Amino acid sequence: MRTDGREDHQLRPVEIVPQFNRHAEGSVLIKMGHTHVACTASVEPGVPKWMMGSGQGWVTAEYGMLPRSTHSRMRRDKTANSGRSQEISRLIGRSLRSCIDLGKLGEKQITVDCDVLQADGGTRTAAITGGFVALQLAIQFLLNQNEIKENPIKYNISAVSIGLQGSRPLLDLNYDEDANIDTDMNFVMNEENNFIEIQGTAEGNPFSEVELQSMIELAKKGCQELIDLQKKHS
Repeated sequence: MRTDGREDHQLRPVEIVPQFNRHAEGSVLIKMGHTHVACTASVEPGVPKWMMGSGQGWVTAEYGMLPRSTHSRMRRDKTANSGRSQEISRLIGRSLRSCIDLGKLGEKQITVDCDVLQADGGTRTAAITGGFVALQLAIQFLLNQNEIKENPIKYNISAVSIGLQGSRPLLDLNYDEDANIDTDMNFVMNEENNFIEIQGTAEGNPFSEVELQSMIELAKKGCQELIDLQKKHS
């Protein structure tokens, strides 16, 4: 039994609250256990200079943690400008761009802001899962306004963390598990069970090919469950 009473293959309780922000074209508050992330998708005219005249749009992301999202307060400037925040921002942006046909977006930019309100492990994966729904809602806004003619989204994506405790794969780590796990991996996948990104490190003993395969199978299960939940809000 795990620290929060879940089975090895169970996600934390997931809640997706769409359009919690009245101003953003798309917004989602996602809760995965005690990890809560606010995701807003903002449509902006124009694209970065290096894309001007290409006829294509752009999707980017910014990730940050509120000062008291963790056990002790972090300085606001450190949370916004840390290398970790920048690395996660790039991961979210890459993941979201993978699911969209930028040519169908036209020369518009959508920025997905992911702000961690409360952290208990898995903030980057929750941000990707919630950020996709916020992006999808912003796209629906553009379709409703006749600002684009076709839906550019190719498929749903989601993300989940997997840990290896000894030889046991665990789905969707909370903070206590993440801090003490032997191997920590993050998987970003689409609804066709294809991989978009895999991040993984053995903190202790190296993991075997068999153990990697067990983590992959558990990631598939978790990502598909999250995609099923996303579709209830699309």
